[in-house]
Amino acid sequence: MLALVAPVFAGKLALVIDDFGYRPHNENQVLALPPAVSVAVLPNAPHAREMATKAHNAGHEVLIHLPMAPLSKQPLEKDTLRPEMSSDEIERIVQDAVNKVPYAVGMNNHMGSAMTSSLFGMQKVMQALKRYNLYFLDSMTIGNSQSMRAAAGTGVKVIKRKVFLDDSQNEADIRFQFNRAIAIARRSGSAIAIGHPHPATVRVLQQMVYNLPPDITLVRAGSLLNEPQTDTSTPNLTPPGQPAPAAAKNPFRGVKFCKPKQPPQPVYATRFFSVISESVGQSNLVTYFQHQWQGWGQSKTK
Repeated sequence: MLALVAPVFAGKLALVIDDFGYRPHNENQVLALPPAVSVAVLPNAPHAREMATKAHNAGHEVLIHLPMAPLSKQPLEKDTLRPEMSSDEIERIVQDAVNKVPYAVGMNNHMGSAMTSSLFGMQKVMQALKRYNLYFLDSMTIGNSQSMRAAAGTGVKVIKRKVFLDDSQNEADIRFQFNRAIAIARRSGSAIAIGHPHPATVRVLQQMVYNLPPDITLVRAGSLLNEPQTDTSTPNLTPPGQPAPAAAKNPFRGVKFCKPKQPPQPVYATRFFSVISESVGQSNLVTYFQHQWQGWGQSKTK
């Protein structure tokens, strides 16, 4: 009898294409890909509303691609979130982004190594996202991102990027990264890869999304919200605008310890107990009880 085995998907792969709103020609090519490919729209891009609407109508999931402050010194875009901003200012920027990017169901960070590594800053972001029922896709532009820690207790779901597809715009490199994402999805059960609407990236996606291995399925990023997530961050409690505290110094560093000039001499048990006996016999406590005993004895003979 021939046993029929149904294919079992070993991994879920989510693709998110950032920086939508600036290059409609390239972005329209992305929208021609399967609807499972998600797109992230820069709220202040000139074609933000247009491309978010087209993406939604074509069945794609839409995210807000919100600029956040990097650690590197470079000019910041309008309404870039910074750790020292007040909760009200962050709320205003998020609300404005929601109004400019219709149909958004989530948000991910554009740059943001300084912002996402600030626990206090990200706590304010999570409070704002909670009001709009948005999830957060952490682009992981820094390893010690505080997003999961900041979201604790807010109800905001956090998922994390595993692979950047196109740090290099060489097609061979992009294919290599795409296959890395497949391998991670196969090994871990799911993986999120982020790319951009560069011509080389679009060409690779046009080739590879239609030729996925049978054990890999293409899914929307938002479908992974209940997948297990691991928080590998360490607490960063430095208040915004203040430098991180210096590591504690070893108070004994550089101290030279004295070494005995003569080898230690053995102490024999008889000598040890003799010294103890002499010390106890000469103690004030023993002398006190001797006097008390003598006085008691004299009073008994009267």
